[in-house]
Amino acid sequence: MATPPTASAGPQLTVLSRDGCELCEEMLVELAHLGTSVDLPPIQVRDVDSDALLARRYGIDVPVLLLDDVKVCQHRLDPQELVRLLRPR
Repeated sequence: MATPPTASAGPQLTVLSRDGCELCEEMLVELAHLGTSVDLPPIQVRDVDSDALLARRYGIDVPVLLLDDVKVCQHRLDPQELVRLLRPR
């Protein structure tokens, strides 16, 4: 008997980005650097221009960092806020 699929085992980070965005690249570099000292969940990068809803919602206001679809920060990485949100409750 097959086991039904389960929800994600842990939190997920998503960076909403677009091609040619220097701030987006900067955020990814800062996340990689933070990941050397803090255990970060997997990071997915999504192009806002590939999804009409994301493009409407965020327009040119990228990058946006989401933790399980909840906005953590926008434009610049806020490492303290991210670490705070990742702490077990």
